[in-house]
Amino acid sequence: MSPIAIQIGEFTIRWYGVMAAIGFLAASILINWNRKEAKLTSDQAANLVFIAMIAGVLGARIFYVIQFASQFRGHWIDIIRIDKGGLVFYGGFILAIISIYVYCRMAKLDIIKVFDIFTPAMSFAHACGRVGCFLNGCCFGTVTTSAVGVKYPVYSEPYMRYPGASLHPVQLYEAFFNIILCGIMIYLVRKVRYRGVPMGAYFIGYGVMRFIIEFFRGDNAKMLGLTIAQYIGIGVTAAGVVILLYGLKRKVLPETEETV
Repeated sequence: MSPIAIQIGEFTIRWYGVMAAIGFLAASILINWNRKEAKLTSDQAANLVFIAMIAGVLGARIFYVIQFASQFRGHWIDIIRIDKGGLVFYGGFILAIISIYVYCRMAKLDIIKVFDIFTPAMSFAHACGRVGCFLNGCCFGTVTTSAVGVKYPVYSEPYMRYPGASLHPVQLYEAFFNIILCGIMIYLVRKVRYRGVPMGAYFIGYGVMRFIIEFFRGDNAKMLGLTIAQYIGIGVTAAGVVILLYGLKRKVLPETEETV
């Protein structure tokens, strides 16, 4: 595998950036497809996608830089080199939620339904991002002797951490789960008429999955036996349970009206 997709002289396009672009495009399509479920106009949907994209990348990078600050000492310019990888999902997730919330309040939109229609888009975009991580060689797994193990190129970060060993392709595990989660979210958004159910189910599904996946990660430090992502995953899962129960207690919504 190679992190480089195209290289012509000094011009380089990395797979991480390619997969991120595919993810954002797919997310835009899914949100526009489901926008009427939240009674959004096409302009509002486009604005929300743009806001979520910028906030997501910024939050994910800030969280990564804070978590791995030591690797940037003496290489401060690398802080802005997101084309090389280095995004933490939960950082982008948190800042994107805050940004979407602020926009919805300003535009007087149904915040819960907007979050609901974002769940399939986030799942699919995240799956694309994890494929990019796999090709880039970041967010790698622990050593495994199973048939699914992969070996990374010499001098790559995973190789330097575990020389010559086969590692769990945790990035692909997570991508696969996110594709399944995306399908479930599409069904819930379009078939279940309770506000908040898709969002609650997404929080629970991703929180539980991430907690389990982290046991197979080989690049995250632990505190009291768990990684930072696992502690956040516990909180996200708990929040999902609360949101889901709240949604199930609400009245069934009437069929969505057409919005132009």
